[in-house]
Amino acid sequence: MRTSRPSPEINSGSMADIAFLLLIFFLVTTTISGDVGINRKLPRESDNTIIDYHQRNLLQIMLNNTNEIMVNGRDIVPIDNLKNVVKDFIDNNGDGSCTYCNGKQRTDSSVNPNKAVVSLQSGNLTTYEKYIAVQDEITKAYYELRQVYAKNKFKKEVGDLTKDEMKQVQEVYPFILSEAETR
Repeated sequence: MRTSRPSPEINSGSMADIAFLLLIFFLVTTTISGDVGINRKLPRESDNTIIDYHQRNLLQIMLNNTNEIMVNGRDIVPIDNLKNVVKDFIDNNGDGSCTYCNGKQRTDSSVNPNKAVVSLQSGNLTTYEKYIAVQDEITKAYYELRQVYAKNKFKKEVGDLTKDEMKQVQEVYPFILSEAETR
């Protein structure tokens, strides 16, 4: 006579516990990378996208498909010189109305920092790293101009300014960057 023996079973009660512990382990040990980007305040939405500007007040920086930087459509500038080119353009004091500017009053650069527009355009094959590097150089130029103004006016570093003083510095050297097509 045959006797039927029960088939052995695997106790799966602790499987859920093990899966839960593994899930907690991976959640705790995994690092989530933060987003990296450029801190910019976007303009308000407007129906009027046409801006009237004088060509003298526009510094065109173009990145071509081979990552070369061209300024005003004629000069290829190394990335190391870009910050100084931007500073010279913004701080030019072309019309003599700027009492705090240290520029050379050239006739081919901006008349006043409040009217200076830096236009940045890039080719389809421009690398992201080069684009960000150019953005950084433009930002450094504005920062250095603001730093000099803060030292002369308030006898402080930019980081030590009060909110009202910082607002005044930003009004004197407004960060005007256009990434739109210019004609």
